[in-house]
Amino acid sequence: MIYLDTSFLTPLFREEPVSERIEGFLAAVPAGTLAISQWTRVEFASVIARDVRMKTLDTVTAHKLIEAFDSLADHSLHVLVAVAADFDLAHDFVAEFATQLRAPDALHIAIAHNHGIEEILTLDDGLIFAARKLKITARRGIPV
Repeated sequence: MIYLDTSFLTPLFREEPVSERIEGFLAAVPAGTLAISQWTRVEFASVIARDVRMKTLDTVTAHKLIEAFDSLADHSLHVLVAVAADFDLAHDFVAEFATQLRAPDALHIAIAHNHGIEEILTLDDGLIFAARKLKITARRGIPV
């Protein structure tokens, strides 16, 4: 199972330089092998809300994007539910100061780790750095 963090999925819903590469990658992955967490859903909604606050996106479009993300999650991805053990592990990961982790990324890594995920795909170099420090497999998944 592959865990996709928010940064990896966001380009599917907003035009970014890597959007086509993300689409191509996901089209080639066998069905049933991709996972996100409830936390990913929250973070995606937060990204879209930020765009609304910055007035780069109107509310009607924003709601449609969130609905499209939720539909993808519901129909194409395994959605992992965070439990107390995930928060406890995220706490421990943040306290490993060499990782330079902040809470949101620590929670992604903890959820993936506790659910036996084989690797994390992200466009976040900080998350990749931290995961490697923790001996957890994380990579970009696409050439940048």
